[in-house]
Amino acid sequence: MFGCFGHTFLSPRLTLTLTLSPRRVLPPLISSLFPPKPFSLLKPPFSLNPNPRTTMSSRPSAFDALMSGARAAASKKKPQAQSSSPKKRKTPDSNPKNSQSTSPKKSSDVSKPLEEAQVSNGPTSGQPNPNSHEEKSEVKKPRVSDPDSKLGLVTADESVALLKKKPKDFDPKSAAFWKDGERVPFLFLAKAFDAIDKESGRIAITEIVCNLLRTVIETTPDDLIAVVYLLGNKVAPAHEGVELGIGDASIIKALAEACGAKESQIKSKYQALGDLGLVAKASRSSQGLMRRPEALTVAKVFDTFQLIAKESGKDSQEKKKNHIKGLVVAATDCEPQYLIRLLQSKLRIGLAEQTLLAAVGQAAVYAEKHSSPPAHIDSPLEEAAKIVKQVYSVIPVYDKIVPALLTGGVWTLPKTCSFTPGVPIGPMLAKPTKGVSEILDKFQDMEFTCEYKYDGERAQIHYLENGSVEIYSRNAERNTGKFPDVVVAVSSIEENLFVLYLHRLKKSAVTSFVMDCEIVAYDREKKRIMPFQILSTRARKNVVMSDIKVDVCIFAFDILYLNGQQLMQEQLNVRREHLYKSFEEEPGYFQFATAITSNDLEEIQKFLEAAVDTCSEGLIIKTLSKDATYEPSKRSHNWLKLKKDYMESIGDSLDLVPIAAFHGRGKRTGNHLIGVYGAFLLACYDSSNEEFQSICKIGTGFSESVLEERSASLRSKVIPKPKAYYRYGDSINPDVWFEPTEVWEVKAADLTISPVHRAAIGIVDSDKGISLRFPRLLRVREDKSPEQASSSDMVAEMYNAQKNNQRNNQEENEDD
Repeated sequence: MFGCFGHTFLSPRLTLTLTLSPRRVLPPLISSLFPPKPFSLLKPPFSLNPNPRTTMSSRPSAFDALMSGARAAASKKKPQAQSSSPKKRKTPDSNPKNSQSTSPKKSSDVSKPLEEAQVSNGPTSGQPNPNSHEEKSEVKKPRVSDPDSKLGLVTADESVALLKKKPKDFDPKSAAFWKDGERVPFLFLAKAFDAIDKESGRIAITEIVCNLLRTVIETTPDDLIAVVYLLGNKVAPAHEGVELGIGDASIIKALAEACGAKESQIKSKYQALGDLGLVAKASRSSQGLMRRPEALTVAKVFDTFQLIAKESGKDSQEKKKNHIKGLVVAATDCEPQYLIRLLQSKLRIGLAEQTLLAAVGQAAVYAEKHSSPPAHIDSPLEEAAKIVKQVYSVIPVYDKIVPALLTGGVWTLPKTCSFTPGVPIGPMLAKPTKGVSEILDKFQDMEFTCEYKYDGERAQIHYLENGSVEIYSRNAERNTGKFPDVVVAVSSIEENLFVLYLHRLKKSAVTSFVMDCEIVAYDREKKRIMPFQILSTRARKNVVMSDIKVDVCIFAFDILYLNGQQLMQEQLNVRREHLYKSFEEEPGYFQFATAITSNDLEEIQKFLEAAVDTCSEGLIIKTLSKDATYEPSKRSHNWLKLKKDYMESIGDSLDLVPIAAFHGRGKRTGNHLIGVYGAFLLACYDSSNEEFQSICKIGTGFSESVLEERSASLRSKVIPKPKAYYRYGDSINPDVWFEPTEVWEVKAADLTISPVHRAAIGIVDSDKGISLRFPRLLRVREDKSPEQASSSDMVAEMYNAQKNNQRNNQEENEDD
């Protein structure tokens, strides 16, 4: 780029753009031909363009080349022009009438190279330009020295500083560096990401996000849905199965082309930095452009992400790469860093989903100027956060929640935005317990029931009134294509499809339902449940009925919706009665979970042993007629899980993520030569800080075949350096690091305080973590994502439970 854009001259045949350098005066001949004209953004000589996407052309013309040569000649003849005072330097936007109001302190802004990222305060349009549909001009960042500053607009950096204010002292209008109704600049969001990344406290992060959302609500509410989705690093609800489908290879190619570099250079930087986002930022900041593309907006980025997700078929990867390239070319400042991280679904700034939901609720409270909370609410901000979280657990769709908040407010949200068949509900979860006697202690004077805890995949089956069936996993993924035989089992199709089902399992009066169940591998010849490992061998997508080799059985234990009626607020005994009346069992295909209702310790103990004998994991104990409503997305004390192992060791197993590995030692010393690791570093997940915390090193209990299998699986996940969101002791020095991709279920002898590992650090001990002793691998949890691994809070709870149990045992021994 030769300088900043100045005047555009139109003729019937040619459009000429005169570009003026802020560091040079024009040659006398050119100055006499084209004297500068006073110009004001407040009083344009033409009408403002109502379409913010249509702007003046910035295509370099033949006249630009002429001007460049003239300036070069002038600079050789008159070098003193280079040293002229900034206060006297002419600019295209200079206005004699406004010169007195311009502060000398801000005059240095004018002398900055205008190749820097700039954000628009509002589009302006000149006379019609034949090339305006092809090229778009740069969008200016509002500066205090600009006329728009009189409207109270600030710079992007000043805006972010304002977002850090306490919400009660924050004015949403003050933080916007764009005009009301204009699209929210993506730079606003990227700068906020940067600010959040530098914070560690959940309260401070919540306040920044709350103020950000209030600013969008105040200025451009139409962009709020896109802003919330990008804050959550999503492009659509989880159950819709919308994926960007982009690998690192495609991103590297796009970066190379966008930045004018070789792929090998991008890969080299990636090796050094370990973060493609940082690579993108560094590469773009060092690259000059002949012209500046139109500034990115949140809407543009979000719409492009959705286009990327929809690309399919031939040349889809090439099209996706070009979409990415277009975004990167237009990105400035820290935008490239967060664009790439969003594309990778690895934002990693410490913004947990529950924090985002709390901020949405709080922003709604501040935005309701003419509405006050109900009289019985003492803490409106806490109550609003609770309401939004509860509604999201029932209908996790921002496209429904955000408009409902904007139109009806937060206090009526449970009524205006409620459960919808076809949208998965967050599953209710159980707390671990250590023994039958503990169950009796917790459920004193309460009726409870015990059910088999099956070792399969949790599933939520939706049968809609139009006859369609959807199956969702525990993390809201659509699994309908994985279980076509289940679809046949619960649908209203009466034909004898593949001779698998002889009749419908639902009764004729049932027109719609949502069922909570476990899908288990089942041997119909031997009439027995098969281990989870057998179920995991089934293909995960697009299963064809004729190719099925592992049969499954549905074990139903709850019904949440029936014939248009929501049942979650009913007690379990009522829901169970509806379940039993609505379906007919067929052994090996569809059965109700085996259950008893008893408070006899010996009977429950025998029931547990029977469950284990039938290849079940143990028991789930549930309140039956009191405090027995269904609590979506909550690990409730009203559901307890009891496994046989609980009474032998620490209690529940842990789901952990391998983040690193060590080459073999002893007899495994040579294994690294063939790519087999000797031990792995495992971590739990801290959702509050969005980080993986090391908890143990696991190297025993592996057979050679399992060790080779796990090593082969992780070999392609090796990264050059640990992620910034890995926490581990300084003395831990693995030989290789991994992307967090797998979840392993692990059992251990007990938990102990550790100065080396960082699991649950600060919860049980101020500067020490918790580690596992004698861990062993049970299985790989393919149904869980790394973020669904055991939490640091759960690790701390298990440690405290173990500690209390040891204390009780010691007291009993002393009494004896």
